[in-house]
Amino acid sequence: METLTKEPPSFIKEYQCIGCVSGDDCFEKDPYSESCNKHCAGTIGSGIGKFFLGLPIGFCRIGEGKLKIQIFQTFSDLQKFWEYNKFNVPVWKHLSVQRHTLVRGLSPRVNTPFLHVILEDCMEKISCLEITSKDIGEMD
Repeated sequence: METLTKEPPSFIKEYQCIGCVSGDDCFEKDPYSESCNKHCAGTIGSGIGKFFLGLPIGFCRIGEGKLKIQIFQTFSDLQKFWEYNKFNVPVWKHLSVQRHTLVRGLSPRVNTPFLHVILEDCMEKISCLEITSKDIGEMD
């Protein structure tokens, strides 16, 4: 695995370092995506449990199981490892102000949620419910 001793990329700081119990000086690139392999969500909210501090409501909550953020530069990069289909179902998509596509989904066969951040606007390539900023503002 490639380990960087320098500062992590800005998107790692934005989506993963913030709220991570490992801190922001331990970046280790995931071999399959642009994510940090050492990320560990450490922010806890009363009544909701652990959550990813760098993501909007609806995309940040981990739930009962383990949820890992996977970050991809492009939709093509994601497709090298993932196929959205009946086994990996995208449920929500959201375009961030940075024009990054956030996808929250479920692999029902193994009862595992997934969370993808794609560092481009690829909303039209993903078929699922679009969550707007207004929707996020209405969530608690």
